Amino acid sequence: MISVHSLRRIASHRLLLPDSTLLPSPLVTVDGDGCILAVESVSDVDRREGVEFYPGLLVPGFVNAHCHLELSHLGGFVPRRCGFAGFARAMGAARGRFTDEERSMAAAAAAAAMWHEGVAAVGDISNGPASFAVKAASPLRFRNWVELFGLGVRDAEALRPLLDRPNASLTPHSVYSVQDAPFRAICAAGREPLSIHFMESAGEAELFAGRGELAEWYAAQGWTCDFLGYGMPSERIVESVPADRSVVLVHDCHVTQPDIDIIMSHFSAPVWWCLCPRSNDFISGVRPPVELLRRNGLNICIGTDSMASNDSLSMLEEVRALSDMPLAEALVAATLGGAQALGFDDLGAVEPGRRPGLAVVSGVDFDTMTLRDTAAARRVV
Repeated sequence: MISVHSLRRIASHRLLLPDSTLLPSPLVTVDGDGCILAVESVSDVDRREGVEFYPGLLVPGFVNAHCHLELSHLGGFVPRRCGFAGFARAMGAARGRFTDEERSMAAAAAAAAMWHEGVAAVGDISNGPASFAVKAASPLRFRNWVELFGLGVRDAEALRPLLDRPNASLTPHSVYSVQDAPFRAICAAGREPLSIHFMESAGEAELFAGRGELAEWYAAQGWTCDFLGYGMPSERIVESVPADRSVVLVHDCHVTQPDIDIIMSHFSAPVWWCLCPRSNDFISGVRPPVELLRRNGLNICIGTDSMASNDSLSMLEEVRALSDMPLAEALVAATLGGAQALGFDDLGAVEPGRRPGLAVVSGVDFDTMTLRDTAAARRVV
């Protein structure tokens, strides 16, 4: 039996629903474990006892579908708009410049900031063990993608110990940074979703044609690629990933209609297109083709990437940056979309039986459905 003393009744001006509509005058009843018991629309909330009222828009807990928490110590280190190759060079120069304590403190601060803003879960990329102690101590839920990265790496054996961590599975970094045998082996093994950086820069497709920024950089370093025979990044995806395995394709800034056609004609499992607009603007000043993705009816989720390529890990600011997407639709992508992409079915929607967490977004202009300059998000449950 649920004690009435453990119940919370939470009200606001509007509530975001999974279909992108807004419920007016919502009253949400939550138990002591955060489980949604009831969702109502009431007109007399001011006359009901024990109701907590939060001005603004109630939303389920945000889900950051793509993050590199272990890179939080690099905030302010990488120059803005340095381009993709410049970003990679800056990341290489940062190695060894920070102590383990500095890395841990930065990751803990970043995780705490996400929790305060109302993030419920994170799809986090890990290239090593550095961030796992922070994640174990955090109330955030993590989908841990243990990422294989590097043209000189021939297998994932060094990463195997990390797979003992909760919700951990292997994934290749991208179609341009992992040789063919390990890429195919990782994609073929397991049932968990994959997370693959995809079409983040123009150089990615150009590499497969033997030209462009990435091709020039690889040639200068003496690196060779054994996967260029696929002809294009999207062909490598469909030739390597089983049709019934879900995949999160991250960034997508240079995706074209042929890419979409090739990928969507292959997969029977859900494909998620994860947008990180502020990271893309930070590195190269480019924007993802939001209207193209929407016109194709694709599944969209949202991530922040890392502090190396962002000013914060704020999901609300990512939503603000997607100004070419209707606000309610972007908020659904930032909540339910991410939950579904990560396979967390109890999150993402304020519905009885779920435990999504609750956040309130203040500073919403409900007449124009836009975010004012003062808009902010904070955790309620």
